[in-house]
Amino acid sequence: MTTSNGARPEFLTDDARYGPWVREHLERYLQTNGEEGHIWRGLPTLLLTTIGRKSGNPVTTPLIYGEDAGRHIVVASRSGAPTHPQWRLNLEANPSVGVQVAADKFQATARAASPDEKPALWRLMTGIYPPYDEFQAATEREIPVIILERAE
Repeated sequence: MTTSNGARPEFLTDDARYGPWVREHLERYLQTNGEEGHIWRGLPTLLLTTIGRKSGNPVTTPLIYGEDAGRHIVVASRSGAPTHPQWRLNLEANPSVGVQVAADKFQATARAASPDEKPALWRLMTGIYPPYDEFQAATEREIPVIILERAE
């Protein structure tokens, strides 16, 4: 995925718990156009590109995802940390995002699931990655479920 001027987006992480394997996963995903990296440790992953709310630069993050009614679903868990991941904070400032699912690249609008939508989507995502329940138990913040709706 590139920006409008052809530059590759940055990868930034706000969490020291992420090691070089995250950058390696992202690079492999980008270099192979999703042939390697889309399925990571048996889990489906997408690349989410947000615009940094402070820097204004594109930032790409690999995330586990699910699908529901043609939408892509991700969880802003940050492994149960007390604060939201930076990508979630970026979405609050600008919900227009780039998404790459395997080789499929598209623009989307991101929004938090409503209280009515969240229970079913949470079950979907914990069915894909059960540790999300542990992450929620480890933090006082409510972990958001984010819906990515393809732009038309």
